[in-house]
Amino acid sequence: MNWKLILRLSMFGLAMGLATVFFIPPNIEPAVWLAIFAICAFLIARGTSSNAFQHGVYLGLANSVWITIAHVVFYDQYIPTHAREAAMLQMTPFTDAPRMMMVLTGPVVGVLSGIVIGVFSFVASRFVKPARVL
Repeated sequence: MNWKLILRLSMFGLAMGLATVFFIPPNIEPAVWLAIFAICAFLIARGTSSNAFQHGVYLGLANSVWITIAHVVFYDQYIPTHAREAAMLQMTPFTDAPRMMMVLTGPVVGVLSGIVIGVFSFVASRFVKPARVL
């Protein structure tokens, strides 16, 4: 497992966590994530010789940590521009503690996005050869 690669690629998660709070509107976010997933899949395929799918899953989890932290810390800035997410938080058992609900759902979203990154990485590993380390 290349933990250094996962940590480096998770900086996309940190950047997106902050960018979705302050810059990127919800309607653009999926397209940006798709591009990030494709870039990460290529870099995982290039940076590992095995376990591409597993690297993707761990990356999804690492991303979810950064994103959850950013959204919880900047909750008051995040919610006004994310009406759909605010409505979903109101339909949960934790309506009085929306930050807690974010903390609980973050890992679930991380696993799901990690599976997507993992599939992308697995497919990319079939076409991209790992870089040779000298």
